[in-house]
Amino acid sequence: MLLKDKTAVIYGGGGAIGGAVARAFAREGAKVFLAGRTLVKLKAVAKEISTAGGTAETAQVDVLEEQAVQSHLDAVVRKTVGIDVLFNAIGMEDIQGTPLIEMAFEDFFKPIRKAAKSQFLTARAVGGHMAERGKGVMLTVTAGPPEATRDIGGFGPACQMIEGLWRGLAAELAPRGVRVICLRSAGSPDSPDFQEMVRQHVEASGVTRDQFLADLGSGALLKRLPTTAEVANIAAMMASDGASALTGTFIHVTCGSRAE
Repeated sequence: MLLKDKTAVIYGGGGAIGGAVARAFAREGAKVFLAGRTLVKLKAVAKEISTAGGTAETAQVDVLEEQAVQSHLDAVVRKTVGIDVLFNAIGMEDIQGTPLIEMAFEDFFKPIRKAAKSQFLTARAVGGHMAERGKGVMLTVTAGPPEATRDIGGFGPACQMIEGLWRGLAAELAPRGVRVICLRSAGSPDSPDFQEMVRQHVEASGVTRDQFLADLGSGALLKRLPTTAEVANIAAMMASDGASALTGTFIHVTCGSRAE
């Protein structure tokens, strides 16, 4: 198993991507600690993992509260030898489908503010712990490199902010034995957040849902978008010792929609 005897903390573990990553990590032998706002969703993922023979614990954590993040981290560390893997799958609550020149500032800035604070607080807390141990892997996910894309509000800038943070963390933590990797996903059609994004764009543009989805996947070499399970499988690979030569890099989980 890729992650045998590893301990992983997954922020946003009750969501589609976070839950898929949690299941993949557990399947590969990791003990997973799921953290997020909605306890019922976290417990549902933990139950799936336990039923499949894995080990998972849950905690309701507000990742926008510094003390809550630190208290949860301390609790996990007390129960384990130490944290080996961080995966950040916290949603941004972005609003899409509206042109920037018609968007209220608060709607534009909302995902940027949430991504900045949640990613920084969790990465700083876990990264500091890993640096003291001299090892660890930190993973997050964005929508990919900057492109000229219309009607996505603050989502694109938020993704670029995350990637900038991850570059800095990679440079600073590499000498301390900590790897830092960002997955670039093209979006997964089986995710509720993706479906909500589609709804917003369809409502604003007037095109049909089928046409919008067809256009999204048409530029990919595989002519489709990745599933949440596929994103999770790549995350497990990147978290494993088999990817020990990778840090400060961006892994394209896009079905070939960005081949650079």
